[in-house]
Amino acid sequence: MPRLLHYSDVENVYDDPVSVGRLAGTLRGLNGPDAVVCGTGDNTSPGVLALLDRGRQALDLFEAIDADVATFGNHDFDFGPDATRSLVADSPQTWVSANVYGPDGGRFAADVVPWSVESVDGVRIGFFGVTDPATPSLNPMAEDLGFTDPYDAAERAVAALRDAGVDRIVALSHLGSGDDDLARRVDVDAILGGHVHAERNDRVDDTPLLRPGANGHAVFEVAFDATGPIRIARHTTADATVADDVASALRERAADAGLDEVVARVDDPVDRTDAAVFRGETRIGNFVADAYRWAVDADVGLQNSGGIRDGPALAGGVTVADLVSVLPFEERVVEATVTGAELRQILAESAAAVVDFGEPDWWHGHVSGVRVRWDDDANRLLSARVGGEPIDPGAEYTVATSAYLLHTSHEFPTLREQHRTDEGDVQYEVLADYARTAGIDPEIEGRVRRVGDRSPSQGATSTTPE
Repeated sequence: MPRLLHYSDVENVYDDPVSVGRLAGTLRGLNGPDAVVCGTGDNTSPGVLALLDRGRQALDLFEAIDADVATFGNHDFDFGPDATRSLVADSPQTWVSANVYGPDGGRFAADVVPWSVESVDGVRIGFFGVTDPATPSLNPMAEDLGFTDPYDAAERAVAALRDAGVDRIVALSHLGSGDDDLARRVDVDAILGGHVHAERNDRVDDTPLLRPGANGHAVFEVAFDATGPIRIARHTTADATVADDVASALRERAADAGLDEVVARVDDPVDRTDAAVFRGETRIGNFVADAYRWAVDADVGLQNSGGIRDGPALAGGVTVADLVSVLPFEERVVEATVTGAELRQILAESAAAVVDFGEPDWWHGHVSGVRVRWDDDANRLLSARVGGEPIDPGAEYTVATSAYLLHTSHEFPTLREQHRTDEGDVQYEVLADYARTAGIDPEIEGRVRRVGDRSPSQGATSTTPE
């Protein structure tokens, strides 16, 4: 009986050798001649080791788990197309992508195919891959690539696989919430998804939709019989046996990083989990936004929630590597000059309901130098003050933020490249310099207050999930 083993969005778990060792141990324990190991994107980056090794640290995992098929996530292009092509060429699995193309409209790479067939226990299973077409906006390093409509591409791939006489068809998807539309557009036996970090085990039009979440906490197992999927099991990696060879390989890579300087000590651990970061004001968000504003002497600091990566709390002796893991990107802190009217709109775009990006109740903005009061029910900015004073719509204000937010149209779309007026250092360098100067001891100060029936805390900021 064929089985699919599904992992996704490993991201910066490589920076914790034990955790990635447990993921490898889980997949090894489940693997066998009747299994296909499937990855659905963002399994090479971001992270500290990813930044240093240009994603090639993922090869330690891919080889250890005997990976079979994979598709791309937006972060798999973090170091540019050439780095991705090199990694693809050296990895053991077959990479499938039906909607990613090179700048000339040709295949992204010679080793990447739109679909592939795996024969398992006498069953021919066809796999195809699709990636979020917004990737060039989400990742500046992918802006020269072509991303076609994933649903049209999926229909073509399914037709080709039917013509090839396969018994089952499985979609490897990095579309996030777009998986629902994918299930409605194509007739497949299962959609293995990624991109959105929340776990999912659901059905749409009787098609199983699975997401194992981020950071290697879980693996899904899907077993087939002659009629289709008959059993779906979730396996946690928390108590799995550590694959020592994988953990050792990653420790060796980390030892060569040279990022072990302790820049500050933290007595009260600073949480940086997704559950906290996307709810509203957090200590880690305040620290980052304060560092930005300090670095370029701006009126306001702004950090997007998605840029702060989930990981262990900052505690004890905090090293440069710890701060790189918070923001593992080679993006610079920039100064943007905006009008007060634009600043109010930018602050309103902190709400997921305004930008239609992510889960409906997410909060995207962490701020410094400004206090925001927001009505979740009316999706309306109630008040915003800079330096204790109401924002003057006709005045100009400087905003310190990441260069990424000037590039993307998916978060804070009012901020554009035309607003750039100055540039500072790379994000994690700014964090390290600020920590050396001011330490790391952020507090919750009421910078963001969400009110209404759907708010996390009925009028006070909360850092815990509902």
